[in-house]
Amino acid sequence: MKRSLITTLTIGVAVAIVVGVLHASKAIAGFEAGVARLVSDYAGATRVVGEKWQYILVFLTAAGVGWLSLRNAAATARLRNYLLFGSFLVELLVLSWVCSLYRIFFQPVPCIFAVAFAVAGAEAWMAFLRRDRSHLVRTIFANRLSKKEFRRVSDGTIPFDGQAKAYEASVVACDIANRHGFATDSDPARFAETMAKFIRETAEDLIEKGAFLQAADGEGVVAIFGFPNAGSQHAEDAVRAALDLIKKFRERGQENDESFRDWDINAGVSSGAIVAGALKERVHPALLASGEPIELARRFCALNHRYGSKILIDTTTFDQVSEAVVARPIDFVSGMNSHDRLEIYEPLWLSAEAKPEHVARRDSFWSGVILYREKRWAEAYSEFQKALGPEGEDDPALQFYLRRLEPLVLQLTESPLEES
Repeated sequence: MKRSLITTLTIGVAVAIVVGVLHASKAIAGFEAGVARLVSDYAGATRVVGEKWQYILVFLTAAGVGWLSLRNAAATARLRNYLLFGSFLVELLVLSWVCSLYRIFFQPVPCIFAVAFAVAGAEAWMAFLRRDRSHLVRTIFANRLSKKEFRRVSDGTIPFDGQAKAYEASVVACDIANRHGFATDSDPARFAETMAKFIRETAEDLIEKGAFLQAADGEGVVAIFGFPNAGSQHAEDAVRAALDLIKKFRERGQENDESFRDWDINAGVSSGAIVAGALKERVHPALLASGEPIELARRFCALNHRYGSKILIDTTTFDQVSEAVVARPIDFVSGMNSHDRLEIYEPLWLSAEAKPEHVARRDSFWSGVILYREKRWAEAYSEFQKALGPEGEDDPALQFYLRRLEPLVLQLTESPLEES
């Protein structure tokens, strides 16, 4: 708003000076005389609109035309502007003719030139901005958005001017499970090849699902849903993308793809406010993206190693996807400071794909977690036993709780025997 106002005043002043010089120097005197003969009667006029009022009208006309041009820069809006400006030119001629009926001479030519110069100035400024914005968009978003989303940002369908703004978004962080152990135990060349393949395929998959690729390096892949294309479905899109990614890599491993056989991936998802904007002071503009969800998503991704889970999400994300995704509570972890306690969940299946037995096992696991937190060990152990899947199905998160409970339940069973 402020920048548009400054540009409008600049256009208005510049046009007023140019038109004033042309008028005062008689450079457009011939054109003025021809228009005056056409629409008014200078010889019969008893009064003339003074030079001072002419210059004020020129400034106001130029500022108004410049403001409308800058505020309505879309292609359809520009067409409406041109029709409006054309109508205004006709009205200036009609105004001059009406004034002549009352023996007042009004010269419309300076205002006509003001309209033309203001439109030209606004178009030139917008062309400069488009070129600057085009460079900014290419530098920041090229190879970090899907082709569809990149076109939408480039043509202005998704607004982005580089100014730092707050976005409600969901961040997905992905990494190879136990990456550091894998790096230590494997040949460096093989690790680098595996990591490169993981980064490439994970990044491409997340980009195609509508995310902005925030980072893709040796520390994993981080993608943001909800930036720059703000939308209310960012949390669901993020969790769906993470579930699809886990499923894809699992299937590749089952197909005996050697590059996927020896490792798996983990993901963390966190939703909330982030701040994103362009760093334009550098030779090559870069994007600054900061916020708790970015840090928390990385932490949740790493926490999968503790619980044996594949994906972990926070409460904010769970609240937004609870109807679309079947998920279960895992634990409480510390937040960004020691006073915060965040509950984390593991999404298991999409609701549309979950079978009744899946939901029943999830419910038993949920009951077991609640009873565990209430220190009702025997009842919790019984509920977790109900959550066991078919023989041979691996469930590390469930085994995590069973291992915790087994010595506690054993202690409960031994205590009555000792007393008797």
